[in-house]
Amino acid sequence: MARVKFNVNTEYAYLQNFKILQNAASKHNVDRPIPVESLVKCKMQDNLAFLQFMKGYWDQYFPGGEYDAIARRKGSGAPPTAATSRAPAASTARRAPSATSATAAPRAGSRQGGGGAASAVLIQENNALKETVQGLERERDFYFAKLRDIELLVQQAFEADPELEKDEGGLLKQIQAILYSTEEGFEIPAEGEGELAEEETF
Repeated sequence: MARVKFNVNTEYAYLQNFKILQNAASKHNVDRPIPVESLVKCKMQDNLAFLQFMKGYWDQYFPGGEYDAIARRKGSGAPPTAATSRAPAASTARRAPSATSATAAPRAGSRQGGGGAASAVLIQENNALKETVQGLERERDFYFAKLRDIELLVQQAFEADPELEKDEGGLLKQIQAILYSTEEGFEIPAEGEGELAEEETF
C-alpha cells in the first residue's frame, strides 16, 4: 500500500497504481482480469463494475475486525495540508464508521468462517469426485479394450474361415451378437457424428 500514489491526476500515475493492483491480484490468485485500459479512461460503467467485483471480493475474504486505512498506507495517502483545518471533524467522522464496522465485522467474519469451511469441504468433495471419475474412466477404457480385442479375434476367425459366418447358431456368431447388441432406445450415431465426438474429447 505504501507504493500506491493516492493523489494522482495523470494517466501515467493511474497506470502505475493499476499495475500495483494487478500484481497484488495475481499474487493472491485472483483469476479475474483487471481491465486497466477501460478503468484508466474513468468511464462510470467500467469503474462501477470493477468496484462491485472488488466489494464482493472484500466481503468474501475479509477476516473481520478493525481496518485502519491510514496506517495501512503508512501516511502516503494523507490529504493535502489545506484539509488540516477540517481534521477534527474528519476524525470524529472516522470514529463513527469504526463503531458501525464493529457490528458489521462479526457478520463478515462469520460469513468468511462458514464460507471458508464450506469452501474447503466443497473443494475436497470435488477432488474426491474427480478421482472417482478418473477411476471410472480407466475402468471403462480397460473393458473397452478387452471387448475390442474380442471383436478383433471374432473378425479374424471369420476371415480365416468364412464358413463360420454362415453358422447362425455358432459360438462366434453368438459372441458377435452380444458385442453388437444395444439397449432399448440407444441410437448408434452416424459416422460423421462419432468422429466429431472423438475430436471434442479431451
